[in-house]
Amino acid sequence: MSTTDAIAHPNQPDLDPFLAWLRHGRGASPVHPDENQPTWQLFGHADIHRVLSDPATFSSDMSKFIPPQSDFALFSRGNFVRMDPPMHRKLRDLVSQVFTPRVVSGLAPRIAAITGELLDGVGGAGRFDLVGALAYPLPVIVIAELLGIPVADRESFRRWADALLSREDTGALPDAATMNRMAPTLREMNEYLLAHIRQRRVRPTDDLIGKLVCAELDGHRLEDEEIVGFVGLLLIAGHITTTALVGNAILCLDENPAAAAELRADPAGIPAAIEEVLRYRPPFPRLARRTTTEVELGGKRIPADQILMLWLASANRDPAQFEDPDRFNIHRKPNPHLSFGYSIHFCLGAPLARLEAKIALEILLDRYRSIAVARDERGEFFNPFTMISAKRLPVDVEAARALRRAASA
Repeated sequence: MSTTDAIAHPNQPDLDPFLAWLRHGRGASPVHPDENQPTWQLFGHADIHRVLSDPATFSSDMSKFIPPQSDFALFSRGNFVRMDPPMHRKLRDLVSQVFTPRVVSGLAPRIAAITGELLDGVGGAGRFDLVGALAYPLPVIVIAELLGIPVADRESFRRWADALLSREDTGALPDAATMNRMAPTLREMNEYLLAHIRQRRVRPTDDLIGKLVCAELDGHRLEDEEIVGFVGLLLIAGHITTTALVGNAILCLDENPAAAAELRADPAGIPAAIEEVLRYRPPFPRLARRTTTEVELGGKRIPADQILMLWLASANRDPAQFEDPDRFNIHRKPNPHLSFGYSIHFCLGAPLARLEAKIALEILLDRYRSIAVARDERGEFFNPFTMISAKRLPVDVEAARALRRAASA
């Protein structure tokens, strides 16, 4: 079985064809070689958890499989998602000095204020695009302010994200044609970020880029080109994760109105509901790893230097790990989903994404008596084989406060 045999539905919210493909792979052979590309597909939670837990045997460094491209190479210098220890630990420790839990928690009032301002802009009732009005601008504004780059440039950030993430191929890694297509976007983004980083060298600031410029660990400081990779990763992957999470949450609650009513009555359940959204509709459905030595997985002998495609979306629905896995259950406990990865590569931005989604949902459910995905206007969606997220999601809302005032009158 191969991803190239699967039917993708990039403009439909219905994940059933994609989930059926995952279910077939999980049931037929949870670890098997792809028929049409030099890749092994992994579908089971236990096998994927094992791979993520062992970075020595299963490397994140895919550089030998990616066609050389100078703009991508520059971006990769500080992108520790694609690094192994010890360099991964060194860069992550440096970044962790400034991207701390205290910094993230301190953003809560600003996140709430931005959410309120954005929703004020669409009024109290009617129809609006949830992604364009809130799910996209909220995390971009937060991250831009945190980094110290102009919020006014956020349309450029969205254009970069769409160009880099809207892959229509379902291959494990980008081929030469894809790399060439992405090169102008990467070059523009790298040059933009490098300009801001170099400004901080001349005039230090208290924003995140300024702190990264000054961060030091064991006498080592980040070079400008290393900071580019982290800042670009945070700007692109960081905002798109929250954008996907907020949109996916509304899709899940639209499909499960009883859960929406329960959370509206008791917002204390929102954090657990967010974890279930992450399990049920993970923003990034897959990760890639490389075997550093011959290894056995799922009863199969896999040689060294093989690409493993880890289907997180399948692991999150594995009945060996989750009871009734295809049911959306906001009370699921425990909920060991793998949507943010695991072990040393657990997503550094996960606390920020969770906080942004929590505050956004609290305000949405308080402000609107009902939020319904439009039935007569099609949204736009990424190909679920590369990303599970809406690009555009029209919703119809009723203003709770206006209805309460009318009732009291």
